[in-house]
Amino acid sequence: MGYKMRSIIELLEEELSAAFEKTGYDVKYAKVTISNRPDLCQYQCNGALSAAKEYHKAPIQIANDIVDILKESESFKEITAQMPGFINMTLSDEFLADVINKMAKSENYGCEKTENPEMIIIDYGGANVAKPLHIGHLRTAIIGESIKRTARFLGHKVIGDAHLGDWGLPIGLIITELKKRNPELVYFDENYDGEYPEEAPFDVSELEEIYPYASKYSKEHEDYKEEAQQAIAELQAGRKGYKALWQHIINVSVEDLKRVYTKLGTEFDLWKKESDAQPYIPDMVKAMKEEGYAHIDDGALVVDVKEESDTKEIPPCMILKSNGATLYNTTDLATIVERRKLFNPTKIIYVVDKRQELYFEQVFRCARKTKIIGDKTGLIFIGFGTMNGKDGKPFKTRDGGVLRLEQLFEDVYNKVLEKIEDRDMEDAMKDEVALKISLAAIKYGDLSNQASKDYIFDMERFTSFEGNTGPYILYTIVRIKSLFAKLHNEGIIVDEAGPIMPSVSKSGTDVMLSLLKWPDAVNDAYRESAPHKICQFIYELSDAFNKFYHENKIVTNEDENLRASYIRLCRMIGDILEKAIYLLGMEAPDRM
Repeated sequence: MGYKMRSIIELLEEELSAAFEKTGYDVKYAKVTISNRPDLCQYQCNGALSAAKEYHKAPIQIANDIVDILKESESFKEITAQMPGFINMTLSDEFLADVINKMAKSENYGCEKTENPEMIIIDYGGANVAKPLHIGHLRTAIIGESIKRTARFLGHKVIGDAHLGDWGLPIGLIITELKKRNPELVYFDENYDGEYPEEAPFDVSELEEIYPYASKYSKEHEDYKEEAQQAIAELQAGRKGYKALWQHIINVSVEDLKRVYTKLGTEFDLWKKESDAQPYIPDMVKAMKEEGYAHIDDGALVVDVKEESDTKEIPPCMILKSNGATLYNTTDLATIVERRKLFNPTKIIYVVDKRQELYFEQVFRCARKTKIIGDKTGLIFIGFGTMNGKDGKPFKTRDGGVLRLEQLFEDVYNKVLEKIEDRDMEDAMKDEVALKISLAAIKYGDLSNQASKDYIFDMERFTSFEGNTGPYILYTIVRIKSLFAKLHNEGIIVDEAGPIMPSVSKSGTDVMLSLLKWPDAVNDAYRESAPHKICQFIYELSDAFNKFYHENKIVTNEDENLRASYIRLCRMIGDILEKAIYLLGMEAPDRM
């Protein structure tokens, strides 16, 4: 453990609180925020405006009382009272450098681990077996991965679960179609009692062709659909040949899914499936009936979840259909039972399309009402918007189909490769660099938007090396890396443990002020499940650094102390930027 760090806002509020107290005003008014007029000051306190009512004084009078006490403080270069009662603060360069040096010595640059670690499960996969990952799976994977990494970074224990769909009609359709194509396979012989083959009777590309074909065929042939439903019923009742086939479908699919998720930099700790919740269903349903939570409505078993305060209609949560079949609601509730039994989490976070909000509202209410989960466990729905094409409509391929995730990768990768074609690098290096830039283009393009909002996937803009983009952020980190490579090559050795000196330029001050926002950016991103807060921080810091880099001599500075100080500052900026992009699931190459 390094130095225990307090944020700049806490330090300033402490100083203001003492002044408010000394002048006889309540310390609750000593709230400090970053200035919304950076041309006037760096920080501000608007407490005098609120305090005026309580003390029946003009706000400017209260502001002046505070400023009179703090004028002599070494923390401020300037502190003034402005009409109608703002307290404007500009930090002294010495105080700013002192806080930066303390940050440099503390754990994770002031972004300390929590003292109360939580046990969190994040459900952010939702892919279906036998289907390739498509564009609709992108946002949950990217947003969920970032939320998971941020929570872990702050010391929480987090389990990421892929939660695969593997138990519904699609499996029945695949079994039915396989039987039609290859009736001689041992899986369809009910009298067979030997071992089933270890190798699947299909590969992933065959599997991905079978499902859409069978799905389309079943919509036009009712008897085929009934056969598929019968196959599912037999699978769920434990028919051995079907269970063996189902296992093959899962193995072949999961291997392929893992390959694509790895490309995306998404790693799940658990590859749980809908079917894993099945064993918990009978007892759960029994308890719901016995304790009077569930009742029969029109033949189906339901739990009423509406509340008096509801302004919109919340329909009952259906647990079993009239034919006794289970639904998504049933498996989602049973999955909560399983998660509680296995992990006893303090929070379960679902990263899902925001159009599912009503559905999850029903499930969460049902889980609470039926006491499947206690009141202390948070059930959190994070709904994201859609990723749209330039026409403003959900992203589609040219022929109107759903774009596969691998195809999106390839398109972005080729675009990036075009842009770095003239760089002097070996092909293998070029390939590695293009992969990292492509991933940053996709992820940053997504995460820099508020999760709940729709956004337009703009290939030109996202792959640009300028502006608020992933490649620009990586370019900034690479610039810092090459600065250190240059020092190394020229044999310049700097004691990096020494202090960072007070700033002597506006660009130096600005970059330090940007650095101070790091702990708050990460904590806010975690608290609000909002990765875009980290993106805002990264972009501002990158911009401030690039200005600083252009306006100051760093490696060639004649003043050795200043040069050493600049190099330490650059090291800190580079480290923080790399930690920050890691939280977004990105990685920077060594050169670009």
